[in-house]
Amino acid sequence: MIKILFFGDIVGKIGRQAIAKVMPYLKNKYQPDLIMANVENLAHGKGITEKTLTEINDSGIDFFTSGNHIWTKEAIKDILNDKKFSLITPANDPRTVKGQGEKIIEVNHYRLLMVNLLGRVFMKEEDLLCPLITSDQLLEKYKKEKINGIIVDFHAEATSEKVALGWYLDGRVSAILGTHTHIATADAKILPQGTGYVTDVGMVGPKDSVLGIDKERVIKKFLTDDKIIFEIPEEGVVGVDAVYLEINPENKKCVKIERVYKEVTV
Repeated sequence: MIKILFFGDIVGKIGRQAIAKVMPYLKNKYQPDLIMANVENLAHGKGITEKTLTEINDSGIDFFTSGNHIWTKEAIKDILNDKKFSLITPANDPRTVKGQGEKIIEVNHYRLLMVNLLGRVFMKEEDLLCPLITSDQLLEKYKKEKINGIIVDFHAEATSEKVALGWYLDGRVSAILGTHTHIATADAKILPQGTGYVTDVGMVGPKDSVLGIDKERVIKKFLTDDKIIFEIPEEGVVGVDAVYLEINPENKKCVKIERVYKEVTV
């Protein structure tokens, strides 16, 4: 079996510090062959820098997915050209160059296809391609390749769109892992044709917050409709949301998926 640990959106410095703190425990418990995370909120809540990506890479995360905020900082251009980082950006986003939205990696002599997609419902991004059609195109592109598993990070707002993609790809990919909302859902399961599915993995961010942002600022935003300033708590209890997967490399089916949750104090 191929054992995979996937962390939800890592939020800011406090999230990065929590990853470093919790990693030894989770590695020992799950013995994963591959550790992945969504990193679009890595650098103070929006985007990434070489420093922040290096920090969590050094903490033990092997592969990175992203979302709509990945383009926020200029550093993304250089990072995407840096071969030492295994990072993909949404394949159906016109800002993603061809081939950057998916990647085949080797894990213990097995080959895994990683795919990143953005949802379109309630998203403000422009000119996004249909994630379902993009999925079809990518599966067609790699149908002659020897692949032992296919993992999709579907970074989307609407639960309906995520569930629909799950049913659409059931039996054709190993797992569909929803990200973006920062709220872990209680529906981790294996669909009838063998695809592991969860609507949202959640986040690695401050527990007493609103999606990782200082709660008082967000409450004020709702009361006054003022512009919100992204302020992320620098210390406190951090909720670490992840999922653990086991993939059968012979038939690419998911045989186990479970929610992982751990609290650490930073």
